[in-house]
Amino acid sequence: MSYPNPNPYGPPPGQQPGYGYPQQQPMQPQQPVAPYGAYPGGPMPGMQPQYPTAMPGGVKGARAMLFVLAGLNLIGLVLAVLGLGGVSKASHDASSSPYADMSAFNVGKGLLIAAIVIIVVFTAAAITLAAQFGNGGKGVRIGTIVFGVGTILVSLATFPFGLVHTVLGILVVVFVSKDEGNAWFNRPRY
Repeated sequence: MSYPNPNPYGPPPGQQPGYGYPQQQPMQPQQPVAPYGAYPGGPMPGMQPQYPTAMPGGVKGARAMLFVLAGLNLIGLVLAVLGLGGVSKASHDASSSPYADMSAFNVGKGLLIAAIVIIVVFTAAAITLAAQFGNGGKGVRIGTIVFGVGTILVSLATFPFGLVHTVLGILVVVFVSKDEGNAWFNRPRY
């Protein structure tokens, strides 16, 4: 007694492979092709989007670092204003002496005012760029890279005190320049 064929649709036992009807390849579903550009109103139906729908982790990290840089700049702004007040008071006290040279005080005041202006500009830029990460495009990415490079250059001029700014500036530039950052800022907006 023989057992029934376990595969009733396959070739019978003892038959040569390839004998009889030719074997067919299984059907592969083909992806639709858009030869004339993008589908109006978004990607073609049935296709997966090629852009991120949520902000990637590196981009979120760069945004958080921009807010941290803005906070550190605000602390530096308070210190610079206090320093300007101290230099102004010392200048006022020294002006009563006939032997006082006021040029050193004037240079100190000028440097502190320049530092205050730079701090205000960098703080405003950091907050503005970080706020635009959710809906910004290529301009926000390029502006963030320029901001990061500017932060690195200014912080290198004040190296021991600007070490945290240097590290954060480098990280902002790296995170925004990566492929996931590029994909986030180049995604289509409807």
